[in-house]
Amino acid sequence: MLLPRLVRDLLRGPQTDPAPPVPEITVSALIERLDAAARARLGRSLAIRHVGSGSCNGCELEINGLSGVVYDLERLGLRFVASPRHADVLLVTGPACRNMTEAMQRAWHCAPEPRWVVAVGDCALDGGVFRDSYAVEGGVGQVLPVDLVIPGCPPSPGLMLEGLLALVEAQRDEDEVPAGMPPRAEPGFRNQG
Repeated sequence: MLLPRLVRDLLRGPQTDPAPPVPEITVSALIERLDAAARARLGRSLAIRHVGSGSCNGCELEINGLSGVVYDLERLGLRFVASPRHADVLLVTGPACRNMTEAMQRAWHCAPEPRWVVAVGDCALDGGVFRDSYAVEGGVGQVLPVDLVIPGCPPSPGLMLEGLLALVEAQRDEDEVPAGMPPRAEPGFRNQG
């Protein structure tokens, strides 16, 4: 009874939808823009450190999709690094949990200049569905100076790529900051006692 059904299912193949087609011209234009912007700003490719601060892991699934065969971060000159000491961008997912506040601030202080913070997802924006929890301080902006917010629950990998490109291009243009502009505020460690 089970064996014929198993054989039939194995021979039929998966019952999933095919991956959405990615226009090659869009991908190549994105590669050229990102590579030129990152090299002009940093002199090399962009290094990203993912910091999970208590999310539901929906955004993490989409971030993992960035490394897959469809989006393939490496061909775009982007790479994930294991330490904030090697990172240009802190990609933060989830709300700012009280238990992760000090860890996020330490990661921010470890990252070399120029460093950027990207808040990914609705939870990182304002706490999302975890907003009223006793363990959540709010969005990532309550703890770190956020340079870019990528909304969505969860945002698609394509939207994350476009956001990273916009961040690098905008920061390159901001290198000529007008006189009298205040510097970004640095996060301070809080005593949780």
